[in-house]
Amino acid sequence: MGKFLVPWLRKLKAGQEIREDGPTWHNAKAGTPTMGGLMFIAGILAACLIVGWSGMLRGDFKQLYIFGFAAIFGAIGFLDDFEKVIHHRNLGLTSIQKFVLQLAAAVAFLTLMRYEGMLTPNLYIPFCNTHVIISWPVYMVFAAFVIVGTVNAVNITDGIDGLAASVTVPVGLFFALAAAWWQGYEQLGVYAGALVGGLLGFLLYNFHPAKVFMGDTGSLFLGGTVAALAFAYDMPLILIPVGIVYICETMSDILQVGYFKLTHGKRLFKMAPLHHHFELCGWSEVKLVAVFASVSALGCIIAALGVLDRYRV
Repeated sequence: MGKFLVPWLRKLKAGQEIREDGPTWHNAKAGTPTMGGLMFIAGILAACLIVGWSGMLRGDFKQLYIFGFAAIFGAIGFLDDFEKVIHHRNLGLTSIQKFVLQLAAAVAFLTLMRYEGMLTPNLYIPFCNTHVIISWPVYMVFAAFVIVGTVNAVNITDGIDGLAASVTVPVGLFFALAAAWWQGYEQLGVYAGALVGGLLGFLLYNFHPAKVFMGDTGSLFLGGTVAALAFAYDMPLILIPVGIVYICETMSDILQVGYFKLTHGKRLFKMAPLHHHFELCGWSEVKLVAVFASVSALGCIIAALGVLDRYRV
């Protein structure tokens, strides 16, 4: 896809506008095509349809539910990217507009999961191999905000060349291996495997120096994917170890803003989110991606140990 998509985006002049409050050397990236997430979205769909065809003939459409949900978030991101490209400024949809759209998508997905019997209010606790039973209304509220939070955390992580994609590859591998380990999750394994393959292909174009950015089209799709997989496996708390990088990135932003307000102008980090702090500490983008992806992989290994005994094989 990239061989054709990248030149087409250049022809459309779909260049990324660089945030004014980011590192100054990022200005050199201005004009790099955005919305490149379309290429791995298309690749994932193709793999889900081809490899998952036999499962769909048996009436198992789990991978398409995940794709459809993630695609809704990708569409929200596409609207955001399109606004930026048309108006040539790094401002798309307002925060309120994105929040309302994302919350509506989350509620719709959770309702579908409940209807299909893929979701229970029994909150699985990794490492303890037990459940905490909570009421459906409380669980639905909890789940909706976890999904929206996860989506935006992945979006925040997409700040330097190859970062969001590289961090998400181990997450996809974790869910693919879980599907291989447990029975009944074959279609989810197809989706997780397609996610890994799509991202590795995308990194050929997105690794530093990036020829294309995934844009909000790609990062919101990835956020929707990660959140949806966690709930489809009915273990949302696994997002804590597998999403440790996303969490640290988001918390650095929250802590920076809170500390700035409390101290009337002082900063906890040189710049937030966290990857910009390390950039200003002298880390190259390649080193940053390698370290953050390694931390993500470690979190996924810990997560695997925490759910190993969930089902008997």
